[in-house]
Amino acid sequence: MELDLYSDERFMREALKEAVKAWDMDEVPVGAIVVSQNRIIARAHNLTERLQDVTAHAEMQAITAAANHIGAKYLTDCTLYVTLEPCSMCAGALFWSQVGKVVYGASDPKRGYISQAGKLHPRTEVVSGIEAEACSDLLVEFFRKKR
Repeated sequence: MELDLYSDERFMREALKEAVKAWDMDEVPVGAIVVSQNRIIARAHNLTERLQDVTAHAEMQAITAAANHIGAKYLTDCTLYVTLEPCSMCAGALFWSQVGKVVYGASDPKRGYISQAGKLHPRTEVVSGIEAEACSDLLVEFFRKKR
């Protein structure tokens, strides 16, 4: 089945490519991209181990790269695609960036922003469950191999 060039599924598969890069670096395999006007303007993955920085989540890296790309701090016309539900820290950054839309794959019932009472900007649209199985499988396999 061919995917629509601008579908959420196609863009999530690009975020999954970033998650695989994280896996290859022995980082928790979470990937993110930012899309503006149907173009990918930022790609990122977890770098917490490499940078020894607990804030170096894929979303944080993607927000910074996107803001640098457009030369502005607000991402109101952008969509963030991320393979795992953002944590409350990342939700806070997404709130302040006023990102227009967040699309995530796998839910995170323990550390995700929803279970931690985090909030996104009131105008931010949220879509969940896109390519959820592939996103979840990558994380489950990563942690299975760690144990």
